[in-house]
Amino acid sequence: MMASKEPSLASQAITLAFDVANGRNALSKLVPPALFILDAVLCALVIWKIPYTEIDWKAYMEQVAQYVSGEHDYTAIKGGTGPLVYPAAHVYTYTGLYYLTDEGTNILLAQKIFAGLYMATLALVMACYSKAKVPPYVFPLLVLSKRLHSVFMLRCFNDCFAAFFLWLAIYLFQRRMWTVGALAYAWGLGIKMSLLLVLPAIGAMLLLGRGFWGSLQCAGLMANLQLLIAMPFLQENPSGYVSKAFEFTRVFFFKWTVNWRFIGEDVFLSKPFSLTLLAMHAVVLVWFITTKWLKPAGKSPIAILAPMLQLQSPFSPPEERLVALRVTPEYVMTTILSANVIGLLFARTLHYQFYSLLAWSTPYLLWRSGTHPVVQYGLWAAQEWAWNVFPSTKISSGVVVSVLAITVGMMARQKDENVAPLAYTARERKEA
Repeated sequence: MMASKEPSLASQAITLAFDVANGRNALSKLVPPALFILDAVLCALVIWKIPYTEIDWKAYMEQVAQYVSGEHDYTAIKGGTGPLVYPAAHVYTYTGLYYLTDEGTNILLAQKIFAGLYMATLALVMACYSKAKVPPYVFPLLVLSKRLHSVFMLRCFNDCFAAFFLWLAIYLFQRRMWTVGALAYAWGLGIKMSLLLVLPAIGAMLLLGRGFWGSLQCAGLMANLQLLIAMPFLQENPSGYVSKAFEFTRVFFFKWTVNWRFIGEDVFLSKPFSLTLLAMHAVVLVWFITTKWLKPAGKSPIAILAPMLQLQSPFSPPEERLVALRVTPEYVMTTILSANVIGLLFARTLHYQFYSLLAWSTPYLLWRSGTHPVVQYGLWAAQEWAWNVFPSTKISSGVVVSVLAITVGMMARQKDENVAPLAYTARERKEA
């Protein structure tokens, strides 16, 4: 009888690579830290070899200089790019940078600080991915973005701090640290109101994870933090602060848009187009909330909403504990990142710095959708290419919107776990 043929060395190597990539080998745990170290080296090379590009940093510093000199009227604070249009936490954050960088003149130090911010954010992202049980083959997509490195280290945009606090909030929520996570999110929102895009998801998550009254307490803390940080400006000119820090009526410039260039300037600037986007955003959000994000509750949306309108909890204490067990790290990631990408899809306009909110969302959602890894990498590559075209073109902007739409569509069709009515499963009974 002939002995079975041993697999070739190449076959063994391929098997090992697949096992490592899919988390089935002890070496799999080394993939994230190895990529992290390589990216740290890449950050140093970016700062060393690629010239810094001035866009908003000087304007930030000019605005902060007026604040530290005693000006608290938001309508009077201006820089080279125009008036101050970000909430108070932005002012405080860049005031710290103002003093650290010799009143904004030490650009190299600012770049090093932003490199540290990038690495800290990446560490949070990798920790969140690991907590959500994402396989190692997805992790290279977290460190390969040219545009993302540029936004952090060559531009020093405030979006980078907003992204850091968003991921810090996700990290804390995954570990059921609801109050601290809510405060981290609120501070990020106080830097840039782009984080409003994920507020519906955070509201649904807190309702299920913290309970009705607990979620109201978190909402109160977030609102109070916004009031507290804004107080010096509200005392000086309350309407001026609100109108500038949360300027929903801002007029956008067609020349800077990354996403809607393919529709033409006349359509882009038209009121019907903006209202259509708003309506579509609302419809898609409501669909995700009612069919996906509230699904772990095991009740219909009407059965949840009706008691809440009467300021009553839709869950009994035992039900509340059971529902909270269903708010898993995967649920936290999927819900928040889905809301983020939905918001970006229907955004009135996107600028290049918004990639800091998108780049680390797409790999997870593409993996979570269950599509083949080749498709995941292909869509990521298309997105990365489109965001690196400057200035944007009709083709690149079409690709930006298409990848966002495909990602949202795949998440919409993704099959969720069947959620039983509010009775403990064997696993949930053990965890309880």
